[in-house]
Amino acid sequence: MFGTALSQLRYGMAILRNRRIRPQDLERIAHDLIATLAEFGEPGADSALLPGQAGAVDPAVRRTVTERSLRATAVAAARHTAHYRRTFDALGLDPGTLTPETWDRVPVTPKEALRGLPAAFVSAASTPALMALTTGTSGTPTAVWFSRDEVEISVAMSTVSAVLGMGLRPRHTMAYAGCSRATLPLLNVEESVTRIGASFIQIGTVDPAVALDRLATPLGLRGKAPQITHLTVSASYLSALVEEAERNGWHASDFGLESIGVGGEVLSDPLRERAAAALGARITTAYMMTESIPSGGTPCTEGHLHHTTEFGHLEILDPVTHEPTPPGAVGVIVQTPYVPYRDCTLLLRYATGDLVARPEAEPTCELAHLPATSPVLGRWSGPRSIAVPTRSVLNLLESEPDVPLPARYALADGAGADRLRADRLGADRPEADRPGSTVLHVLVRRLPAAALLGRLEERAAAEGLALDGIVLHDDPATLPPTGPVRADLREHTFESPRPAAVRVASPA
Repeated sequence: MFGTALSQLRYGMAILRNRRIRPQDLERIAHDLIATLAEFGEPGADSALLPGQAGAVDPAVRRTVTERSLRATAVAAARHTAHYRRTFDALGLDPGTLTPETWDRVPVTPKEALRGLPAAFVSAASTPALMALTTGTSGTPTAVWFSRDEVEISVAMSTVSAVLGMGLRPRHTMAYAGCSRATLPLLNVEESVTRIGASFIQIGTVDPAVALDRLATPLGLRGKAPQITHLTVSASYLSALVEEAERNGWHASDFGLESIGVGGEVLSDPLRERAAAALGARITTAYMMTESIPSGGTPCTEGHLHHTTEFGHLEILDPVTHEPTPPGAVGVIVQTPYVPYRDCTLLLRYATGDLVARPEAEPTCELAHLPATSPVLGRWSGPRSIAVPTRSVLNLLESEPDVPLPARYALADGAGADRLRADRLGADRPEADRPGSTVLHVLVRRLPAAALLGRLEERAAAEGLALDGIVLHDDPATLPPTGPVRADLREHTFESPRPAAVRVASPA
């Protein structure tokens, strides 16, 4: 298709020269991909070369593009945003002279700076059109502004990703069970799904019983699969669905789900396995955040998370010193989304707070040409978040049926914990607690639970978790404060789930 080739050429030239991307070029690419799908049933072999598909690039070309992109992004930020104009002026730093080797002269941007004054990061050369807020489960919601062009570019790329990455086809129906206030993800999913010709259903984070009932209900639509086939959900709300399914007699055969895409939170290995068994679907996950979109990460078959270099610059830095993290160590993801993909809220060396480990050896997997890290381990909140990362705690707890989902837990200092644990077990109370200790407090279904406690302690020791004790609670009121999760963003509905006896059986 000559028109598509021309659009791809214009898109490529815009990237090489760091010029404005024409949204209509990406829209044409996505449109013709859908047309190819309609005519031939599957995308062509050259689809790996489309935007965002992580194709291999010659290292010399990548080096040139990286340097040009960093300079262009720094120049735009210094000229057009109040925050970076002050920053570069104070340092006497010329953004047009920066290279990948001197990029560390630019100060890291903390998340608190963006949260405190989001307008200081908005380019005066842009036309803000949409404000997207993060959920705020890790603190005050972060506001990120997007121009109309950015939104259209994001939707076009999401369409390509849905076709090639998710395998979405016109016969499918996608349900979105994320928070309705997550404006940009919701918009991207709805627009990309319907442009493909598939159907879209907004569920939201309603009562899990209501959500399961909707997932199981036959659609009765001509040309569509009998039930909802795809689901987009956060990890904690997925765990709430699994809890409801396991406790109230739902079976995988009740649903028609083929794929569940999970994002926004850490997805543990046990939850992945339990969700696949309970809901009968393939579970996939990827890394993306509002502040750095369209930059993101894709898992490989060997368990790494590989980060795109096309849309932004990735660094893994020590969360305190901001020095590069050595192989085998844990650091935070620091992102610089590139101009021209971003033209409204501009961010340089943005510290996301997401913790990952660098591989000790160079990967040899199918995505080895892209920078690799571990999957996200959790959020940085101090040394304890590295010593006992969220992923390790969830892997420990979410494999236990006696721990209700979403798992409610807290990591706290040991004051009072040794005596409380002794009281739970009916043992002699110690004279004093160990100073400086870290204790994991966990909500369980019932006490006493000596066998459960023994399993948790044994597995925590085997995993090398830096814990000095585990205390079980059967009353949420006795737990130390626990952090919120996205499943807590419950949306009210007038619906009531149907009793099990009157559920409509899944179509054969």
